[in-house]
Amino acid sequence: MLLTRYAIATIALAAYSSCAFAQFAPPPAKPAVPKAPSPRAASCHNGASFDRFLADVKQQAMAAGVSQRTIAEASPYLIYDQGIVNRDRGQRVFGQLFTEFAGRMAAPYRMQNGQQHIKQYAAAFARAEKEYGVPPAVIAAFWGLESDFGANMGNLPTLKSLVSLAYDCRCSEMFVNETIAALKIIDRGDLHPDEMIGSWAGELGQTQFLPVHYVNYAVDYDGDGRRDLLRSGADVIGSTANYIANGLKWRRGEPWLEEIKVPPNLPWDKTDLNVREPRSIWAQLGVTYPDGRPLPNDNLAASVLLPMGRFGPAFMAYPNFAAYTEWNNSLIYSTTAGYLASRIAGAPPMRKPTAPVAQLPFNELKELQQLLVRAGFNVGKIDGVLGQQSRAAVKAMQIKHGLPADSWPTTELLARMRGGTAQAQPAGIVR
Repeated sequence: MLLTRYAIATIALAAYSSCAFAQFAPPPAKPAVPKAPSPRAASCHNGASFDRFLADVKQQAMAAGVSQRTIAEASPYLIYDQGIVNRDRGQRVFGQLFTEFAGRMAAPYRMQNGQQHIKQYAAAFARAEKEYGVPPAVIAAFWGLESDFGANMGNLPTLKSLVSLAYDCRCSEMFVNETIAALKIIDRGDLHPDEMIGSWAGELGQTQFLPVHYVNYAVDYDGDGRRDLLRSGADVIGSTANYIANGLKWRRGEPWLEEIKVPPNLPWDKTDLNVREPRSIWAQLGVTYPDGRPLPNDNLAASVLLPMGRFGPAFMAYPNFAAYTEWNNSLIYSTTAGYLASRIAGAPPMRKPTAPVAQLPFNELKELQQLLVRAGFNVGKIDGVLGQQSRAAVKAMQIKHGLPADSWPTTELLARMRGGTAQAQPAGIVR
């Protein structure tokens, strides 16, 4: 998530939690020599050396049921590499418009590739849908975004990545658990240590599972006795469906994301993933499908999602969309994944905005975040990236200043927060 992971590295990416984020680096010209631990790495381990720390992790693994044979087999790969930790500490994120990101990541070729894979693995997809209730297009979209259907799974030794990040103090407990889970994968015979190659953050396989998810949700769908998410398309399909259904609580038979058209006088403060109304209510407020067809007059709850504010694309996000934001809490990624799934399932391409959507420059977004913090909001890291915390704070300040509360930062809002004035966007512009 190298087309896919490089592109996703340009947005605020948190694949499974604030401590998990996978980005791939280009293949090195030659194997890197592991670097010695930084002195600061031991600060959260009572000054213990890496060897002492590793011995404790091995003891925890045995207490969790991992055999001594597996620990001995894995030990040559449990080495510290400061380069992995440096990569984690040095990762940068950049803002990007949803339409730009989705234009690349949900491009027609990836939609077509998803449809081809659904035909190629028709039996496995049909079985997964029957057993787990997850439509083939949903699985295929994640498969395509995460690794381009296995073409780009990463090139770094998983055990080295995990144990290095476990010794570092930023997310030590999480990566200790992931290291033990990786040992469990070996212990039950799914993968050998030398087969465990993936992202620098330790994710594995064609849909990039962290080891804990691999242990909990991987299934043997091809009947060979192993859960192989690196090479078995059937195992990838069944395991991904299992995770989406049981880990992310997918609701069988319900939609996830549909493009809509919003009227210029919609109550913008209601356009939020935390606000759900029956489709009948949205229809009364003037929301339609893009071609003007009315929404169903039913009680199915949904939210209006505006990833670029009221002048950009608009979507009806259903309860199943929560599975996408749980998979990756970047709104750009999750919306793109849901949109790609809808395209694979046969939906037409989304409409383009009638006019370019203005975006605050990086430095002004950082300034706005600083002003929001001074106003008492928690926006997370001040990084010039419009994450969900920043969007919520923007909406609150838009309401306070009497501006359209669509969560999209504008020069007018920035000027109001500076204490000045600015020319508002023309009210007559519609999508």
